[in-house]
Amino acid sequence: MASTDPSPVTQWRKRRQRQGFVRVEVQVRKEDAGLVRDVATALGDPAREAETRALLREKIASARAGGLKALLAAAPLEGIEIDRPRDFGRETVL
Repeated sequence: MASTDPSPVTQWRKRRQRQGFVRVEVQVRKEDAGLVRDVATALGDPAREAETRALLREKIASARAGGLKALLAAAPLEGIEIDRPRDFGRETVL
């Protein structure tokens, strides 16, 4: 007769989920795998998690915050000619 008890792995995953953890799968180049593991370890370490999260947000997440409009607003446009002549399309030949 088969047991209806959840496996220990399932129990552990549910317990971690209740603690606010989620499973994430990423695919990275082989040479970056260790780095990604180190980042995950640092985020899971109570002594380093706040500093690691702040550093990552500052260096990585802030680059995409606000989207294209915020990026253009922050761009140094001094000395760049952004006006262009009005284009009315092609002339129609009848």
